[in-house]
Order: sequence, then structure tokens, then C-alpha cells
Amino acid sequence: MFSDFAYKIFQESIDTYHLKDDVHQEFSNPYSKDKIEHLLYRKNWIDTVQWHYEDIIRDPDIEPVVALDLKRKIDASNQDRTDLVEFIDGYFLNKYQSVQVMDSATINTESPAWAIDRLSILALKIYHMQEEVNRKDASPEHIQKCSEKLAVLLEQKKDLSTAIDQLLADIEAGEKYMKVYKQMKMYNDDELNPVLRGQKG
Repeated sequence: MFSDFAYKIFQESIDTYHLKDDVHQEFSNPYSKDKIEHLLYRKNWIDTVQWHYEDIIRDPDIEPVVALDLKRKIDASNQDRTDLVEFIDGYFLNKYQSVQVMDSATINTESPAWAIDRLSILALKIYHMQEEVNRKDASPEHIQKCSEKLAVLLEQKKDLSTAIDQLLADIEAGEKYMKVYKQMKMYNDDELNPVLRGQKG
């Protein structure tokens, strides 16, 4: 199943990141650029670094200049994340381009890659909630609460994985079709954001 295949790559990315656990560490993709594994690994690495950016920026003692720099890194990371989702959807569009779509076919509320994006984030939630469950310095109450949350996350993983695999099966069978809508984010575009447009020239 594609969801299991993707999740294993997400876990590999998360485990590799946490060997150093440093947002500044060099990124190296172990998969060749012509493989879907390359996109999945890169996608999760972006998510993992951003997860830790989000932790750091919530430090109440963070210097304003440092926080602003980090906010801009998060913005750039969000754009990279969106780009990777669109590349992954491009992979599926190409894979299923010859499928004969049924007249009764319907479109899903989200594309396969945006569902896979959610699975990547869920892998991070599970990893870090498991860390909380394993903490030796936490109270029994904390461990219990985190164990309950972990059980919910694992149930979500099962449900989301099932939904992803069913969506892909439906697309392959021609029962659903997909489109890729570019996100067209306006705040990063110096032609569309009036603040950036005003700074030109």
C-alpha cells in the first residue's frame, strides 16, 4: 500500500534528523531525483525542520531579531512544502494519465498529495508524542495523558492511511479523478502583496 510505503520514508527522515536534532544541519537526500521516494523524503524533512522552528520561535525569551529571522524561515519553509506537495501530485497525475475516467467519476475534497502531507505531519506528531510517553522525568499523569493522545494519533494514522489508499485505488479504477490547483499564495509575491509591491524600485 502506498501509505505504508510513504510512512516508512517519513520515519526514515525523522529518525535521520534526530540523530543530530539540529535545524541547521546539512540536508542529504538518500534517494535519486527520479524516484518518488526522493520527493517524499524531502517533503518530510521540510516538515521536520519546520516542526522544530515552531518550537524555537515559541521561546518566551527569544530575541525579536532572531524571532523575525525565524519567522521568515518558516514562511520560506511553507512555500517549499507547498511546492513539494504539487510535485508529488504531479507524480500521481503522470502515473494515472492513461486511466479511462468513468462518466460518473467524482473529485475528492483534497488531492492525494495533500492527504499525504497530512500523513507526514501525523508521523511527526506520533514520533514526538512517543517521546513524551517515554520520558523518565515526567509525572505519571503526564505519561498517562500522552499515552491516551498517542492512541488517538495511531488511530488517525490507520484511518488516514486507509483513506489515502482507497483514494488512489479509486483514481486508478477511474471512479475518481484529480486535478492540481496551484496554491497561488499572494503574500510571497511582490506583484500581489501590496506591501512588497510598494517596496519595488
